[in-house]
Amino acid sequence: MTIVTTRSTELLRIVHRHPGVTRADAARMLGIGTGAATELVTKLSRATLLTQAPAAPSGTRGRPTTVLLPHPDGPLVLALAVTHEAWRLDVVELGGATIASVAERHGDARWAEVRSAVAAAIKDLTTRYGHRLRAIGISVPGPVSRTLRLEAFKSDWHGIDLNDLWPEADLLVAGNDATLAATAEHRRGAATGAAVALHLRIEAGLGGAVIEDGRPVIGAHGAAGEFGHMPFGDPAVRCGCGANGCWGTAIDGTALARILGAPRPRDPVTYARRVIATAARALTTQRARQDLAGLPPPLSTPPSTPTHTTTASPPAPSAPPPMAAHATTADRPALAPPPTAAHATTADLPALAPPPTAAHATTADRPAEPGITPGSSASTSPYSSGETGPDTDPVAAAEAVRTVGIALGRGIAGLVNALDPDLVTLGGLGVDLLATVPEAIESAYRDGLMLIHRDSPPPILPAALPDDEGPIAGAAEEAWSALLPHLT
Repeated sequence: MTIVTTRSTELLRIVHRHPGVTRADAARMLGIGTGAATELVTKLSRATLLTQAPAAPSGTRGRPTTVLLPHPDGPLVLALAVTHEAWRLDVVELGGATIASVAERHGDARWAEVRSAVAAAIKDLTTRYGHRLRAIGISVPGPVSRTLRLEAFKSDWHGIDLNDLWPEADLLVAGNDATLAATAEHRRGAATGAAVALHLRIEAGLGGAVIEDGRPVIGAHGAAGEFGHMPFGDPAVRCGCGANGCWGTAIDGTALARILGAPRPRDPVTYARRVIATAARALTTQRARQDLAGLPPPLSTPPSTPTHTTTASPPAPSAPPPMAAHATTADRPALAPPPTAAHATTADLPALAPPPTAAHATTADRPAEPGITPGSSASTSPYSSGETGPDTDPVAAAEAVRTVGIALGRGIAGLVNALDPDLVTLGGLGVDLLATVPEAIESAYRDGLMLIHRDSPPPILPAALPDDEGPIAGAAEEAWSALLPHLT
């Protein structure tokens, strides 16, 4: 396979990173003249890599430019996201757009069954697209070694050779779902342009990654980013990883259940979303009443005695000062929460529904959000036997969510002190928590920061990519990164 020139590769990379870029803008990014750009585009068009279309009128004088687009017969990559509940396989063109997708629930099946179903889907797509499929990127719910072997403890998938999913692949790359979600957020989401970005994704536990100079830090054995297993939680709580006091056990759905005195939920993600939604309604009512009374919101102070909690109560943080940067009002710190906190998928769709666009997947060793919504039948209930479900007292729910928000804020502060990122992005349940208890998170975050970070603390932002998109989008990005230097 021939390697194209560096300039050709850079132009393809620009078209991939900036869908719809004009030839004139691409020339400026490359630092070349219009004549050289025209020659380069012509060469790549003949190689069925790029095509051109008229650009929208700019209203300025000069020769009209064109928009650079992927060639209709050009190369494609596969992006696969496997979770503990389902898998999804996308066909992705240059620029990140998904042109075909297939998904299937497997219900935590044995790996041999998952592999067989995925391999059949890959065979169907290779029959359809033939030689255009040039690489595959794979997202999985566990650490991936440098030899592409998976360890996913929850599903009892150990020593899995990911090469077996498509042995005929010219290029195969794979990674942990949280790491790939971080990659996607840096390439196409809220962390775009950051030199050092920290991404955290909360599902049934917590994972994430540090992106430095555009690349994820994966560690010596591919297991970097297991932030949920840092000892920031209650030492009395045993984690499934075998350690005590893991941070993830203090901020996920199991933490909310413990605080509320509820049984351990079978599906901690859906349980957490329901509790957070209940808390959000209660806090909205509370804010409205306080606004009418002219009182400041008390959300930054946690309950002095959380109801039914079996975990250690964190100290009450002081009220947060106004944010100097990223503020949206004069008296409320802005952690850039999204407009809503709902992220549930529908009960009758796969857990990873095919998207209309190219963003793509979930956290290490943790299940993706299953396709269950409030009102599902008893047969699909995410609750343990005897559990009463979402009928949680709203005040107790608000207190529990504030407690979890404080644990989240304090842990983020510790990571910021250690890693010095430009910004922090939160995915999964982190988006819901950020929308519901921003003051509690902000207060705990600021209280835990070293003085050198307090004047201009790295902002905490909600992930821009939807929950079920990050990992598979990251898988596609890594596949394209591997393929671009090899295109002919």
